[in-house]
Amino acid sequence: MRYQLGLIGYPAAHSLSPPMHRAALQALGLDGDYTALAVQPECLSATVRELPARDYRGINVTIPHKQAVIPLLDGLSASARAIGAVNTIVVEHGRLIGHNTDAVGFGCALARVGYEPRGQAALVLGAGGAARAVVYALTQAGAHVTVWNRTRERAEQLARDFGATAATRLLPLARCGQFSLIVNTTPVGMAPDEGGLPLPMQGRGFGAQVVYDLVYRPRETALLREARAVGAMPIGGLEMLVYQGAEAFRLWTGRDAPVEVMRDAAISHGG
Repeated sequence: MRYQLGLIGYPAAHSLSPPMHRAALQALGLDGDYTALAVQPECLSATVRELPARDYRGINVTIPHKQAVIPLLDGLSASARAIGAVNTIVVEHGRLIGHNTDAVGFGCALARVGYEPRGQAALVLGAGGAARAVVYALTQAGAHVTVWNRTRERAEQLARDFGATAATRLLPLARCGQFSLIVNTTPVGMAPDEGGLPLPMQGRGFGAQVVYDLVYRPRETALLREARAVGAMPIGGLEMLVYQGAEAFRLWTGRDAPVEVMRDAAISHGG
């Protein structure tokens, strides 16, 4: 059996998914390949509908197609429907089934450092697609989630969708001690603006046990450096990238993904 896998996005050349999944296929001795396809929005429908005829077994979906792809699919998993975004398509007997593995990937990275969300208070910065997956994962795990976003209406909508709370303003540092977990889902701190901070960290009143930044370029953002300086456990976005990829690989192949192999491949290619 050959596993023809890939990714659709625009742009797509920067993705670390090809080296991760090629390394996983090779490590398990599976015949196949993983290719990144740069698909402009006007070409999305035609590309997706051609996947079965081109013998694809699975496809990852990235910006800007995670929501636009939904009407083109034959079915959705419960998590993809709840989150409202698809990042993984499984081709099953010619049918296209959409999944969202971001929530699983996020949770696996937390588990790796021994953090248990149940009963904990978490602050999520941002209200975009990644934030939806994070808030879904945390509320499903029993955490008490507060969402902050520069556009208050978006934070309120996200909070309503998942039974969370919306913050009306960015909380003063002194109040951040009430959260054991802070998650940045915004692009603040991403290269080339590597010095950006999504949360003011002056002083040493920072009380979070874990700070999780979904940005993975650079691997250690300014936020994570500051978190480490005040004694919090830092988690970079590479972990979520690797674990969401591992879950997609499992859905496509039925095999447990070689996570360490995938992580090493991502790091060696600039992750």
